[in-house]
Amino acid sequence: MSGAVVPGPAGGGRPDLTSSPAQKAAAVRAIEEHIQPDTAKAGTWADEDTGSAVKAFAAKDGDGWDTSAALKKAHETWGGQVRNLMDRLDTEKGALRGAGTVLTGTDHGVGAQALRIRQPSALDRF
Repeated sequence: MSGAVVPGPAGGGRPDLTSSPAQKAAAVRAIEEHIQPDTAKAGTWADEDTGSAVKAFAAKDGDGWDTSAALKKAHETWGGQVRNLMDRLDTEKGALRGAGTVLTGTDHGVGAQALRIRQPSALDRF
């Protein structure tokens, strides 16, 4: 036995964490083409229906239901959560697009540091 270090599985031992550039690109496409548009569509639908409900329960003769104000407040909170989700999806898209570059750069950097520690010798091939 030569005593050589055998590299472990990619992703720190978790094979489910590895993905190819094609899989990352597919994930970005899914976010752009389905998840974000569908989320925006659901938000528009909720805006319309909630607005109708708020009006239906609002004061007509000076005395409205508490439900109107509660629906309006809940909808504002939900709208903020939808915006946060859309922002998070944008962040994830950027991370997926840049993951290959970051990992490759890290690999090259670690390799360069390792070479500075000890220069390879003729015995390394054994």
